[in-house]
Amino acid sequence: MQKKFESGTFLPDSLISCRTLYKANGFSNDDMSRPIIGVCNSFTDIVPGHRHLKELAEQVKYGVYRAGGTPVEFGCIAVCDGVCTTHSGARYSLPSRELVADSIETMALAHRLDGLVLIGSCDKTVPGMLMAAARLDIPCIFLAGGCMLGGQSFGGKRKSDSTSIEEAYGMYQVGKISHDVLEDITELCCPTVGSCQHMATANSMCCMAESLGLSLPGSAAIPAVYNDRLRAALLSGEAAVHMVLEGITSRDIITPEAIRNAIMVLMATGGSTNCVIHTLAIAHEIGLDSKTVMGWFEEYGNSIPLICRINPASKEFDAEDFYKAGGIPEVQRQMKPLLYNDCMTVTGKTIGENAAS
Repeated sequence: MQKKFESGTFLPDSLISCRTLYKANGFSNDDMSRPIIGVCNSFTDIVPGHRHLKELAEQVKYGVYRAGGTPVEFGCIAVCDGVCTTHSGARYSLPSRELVADSIETMALAHRLDGLVLIGSCDKTVPGMLMAAARLDIPCIFLAGGCMLGGQSFGGKRKSDSTSIEEAYGMYQVGKISHDVLEDITELCCPTVGSCQHMATANSMCCMAESLGLSLPGSAAIPAVYNDRLRAALLSGEAAVHMVLEGITSRDIITPEAIRNAIMVLMATGGSTNCVIHTLAIAHEIGLDSKTVMGWFEEYGNSIPLICRINPASKEFDAEDFYKAGGIPEVQRQMKPLLYNDCMTVTGKTIGENAAS
């Protein structure tokens, strides 16, 4: 753990020029005497998983204020893997992960932020944020934007999802449905904002963030439009301040044992294979070599049973159903004998202590 917060970052006269520029934004000496919490908001109205993050950021800032901190918001890019596929834009998807990590590092260290709340939802943004958290080793908490709700039944699924349009397009090409029906499905399969409804990379990485201990217990799977998501945002802001006051940093949380926990939960929930490359990148930030981490994937891939079938492993249940069934805390409860339960989390308690409470 780092030294507990004692006084404002910019109050010493040696940093008076920094304090002056903060005052230009309307901040007071009292504001700067508190923990300054960066709120990294990856809002964009291009990406459905990030369209609603403005409101979450406001709740986070309210939580920071309520806990005695001073929030400062900054933006971050977010690429939608669904929008950038089928054309040359796909080449920009994975590199965007590095841009996310690098830009967060730059903003946090250039402005001497005491802690961070990282708000994201989708495929490359989430791992980029987790990489930044591991790299920075300051108090960090990740807040997922949440999944979108399922659409009207289609193609043998109880609820359609963002992949249903691909199936429908294939049916249209062979003459099984008309173009009007195809167009209707574009309106019906993604009825709300949020990350895609299945256990693809976005939801898998958000669940891994919680499994690592970097998100509040039970928060990863909350659907985007549920009021629980707003409450999770407020509580995440509060938690960030408490982490600063207690000196709990991201590297107290993202340990080799925590990464092993996250891999085990990934296997148990049938998460995305893309999480392999992202886990390797996060592990690299704390000094783990890829051979070691790949050994864990092989070990747990052969030993951890699939205890939770979520689309695409199921045609019946999606990410919203996973939340209703208990989400990551329920998976961890069932896996408790296998997990490293003494791993620290953003609550200031271990995984085992969180489960007990």
